[in-house]
Amino acid sequence: MKLISGGVCAAEGFTAAGMHCGIRKNKSKRDLSLIYSDRPASAAAVYTTNLVKGAAIGVTRSHIENGTARAVICNSGNANTCNENGTETAERMCELLAEALGIDADDVVVASTGVIGKPLDIAPIAAGIPTLISQLSRDGSSAAAEGIMTTDTVKKEVAVEFTLGGKTCHIGGIAKGSGMIHPNMATMLVFITTDAAISPAMLQKALSHDIASTFNMLSIDGDTSTNDMVTVLANGAAGNEHVNAPGTDFEEFMRALNTVTVALCRAIAGDGEGCTRMMECVVTGAKDEAAAKTAAKAVICSSLVKAMIFGADANFGRVFCAVGYSGADVDVTKMGVCFKSAAGEIEVARGGFSLDFSEEIAKKVLSEHEVTIVVTLSDGDASAAAWGCDLTYDYVRINADYRT
Repeated sequence: MKLISGGVCAAEGFTAAGMHCGIRKNKSKRDLSLIYSDRPASAAAVYTTNLVKGAAIGVTRSHIENGTARAVICNSGNANTCNENGTETAERMCELLAEALGIDADDVVVASTGVIGKPLDIAPIAAGIPTLISQLSRDGSSAAAEGIMTTDTVKKEVAVEFTLGGKTCHIGGIAKGSGMIHPNMATMLVFITTDAAISPAMLQKALSHDIASTFNMLSIDGDTSTNDMVTVLANGAAGNEHVNAPGTDFEEFMRALNTVTVALCRAIAGDGEGCTRMMECVVTGAKDEAAAKTAAKAVICSSLVKAMIFGADANFGRVFCAVGYSGADVDVTKMGVCFKSAAGEIEVARGGFSLDFSEEIAKKVLSEHEVTIVVTLSDGDASAAAWGCDLTYDYVRINADYRT
């Protein structure tokens, strides 16, 4: 398995595009994206657990109930949420695209992201679709990644090459996400494509299993969005033997999918609203996976830990505190903490007690863009990782007037 370029267009048979159609006032910002498969594809998705859901969620859920899709259309700048005609608008987006592509509207995945409670005008989308389709290209992943961004400051795309049954396969993805991220199923908007041949049932099984240790272990600010969606399209263009049951090929597909999703998780965490540092918490030596996940998630969600990382202050007591209230089954008298980054690593606590350490070295370690907090529990063999970012003054500035 190796990292490659191409994002959602790395897989054979997929093209993509992104453009400014007029939803956003800033004409330099792309606000409409398209991903297209030249043949029918198996489809799987997971959605936000927020009871308040964007109209696109229900439409997409019904469209891929049969396990197939051909295209993904997504707008930014407007969430199409809490709008009386939201479902009608989302359906119309699918119909307009389907008519132009010559496919069935039920084969379109639709998504929206942006401000909640603002009516979404279909006119600029309708006018833009012909141009969007004309721009479809094997080099279009980057433009599509830009078109789904809101407060993101960088594009998020990744792809890998792997082998199934002697056939070379590819899987790639794009994502948007910077704030309002605290999932309980998936998060933000993530679109993944692969040319591997895999049944809809096994694709859904792979995705549902994967998010438990990837997107469900990511948090920026503790707020679960109304529009979160992760979709995967698999069109089989690689020509591998169809994966329709557990086995070696399914495990290899799972490994490739996980490589993509972990990379996207890290990219999102590193681009949290106003953030200066990506924060990873690795918990080792837990009694079981549930305890490891609970402890890790509590650490990266703690506002005090996030503020500590922003200040590069080795106040490990905040890490102890988060694990202690997390509800995880741990023996805190065995707990240790170590901070790691490109600048080195420093152990600050062991066996439930603090250690003498250099504040100067700790400051250097915690001042890097990517910081890892390693929590050792010494209770068993289970481990887990979670991702987040620091809490800065800019987070409040960005969200204080997000709508206006």
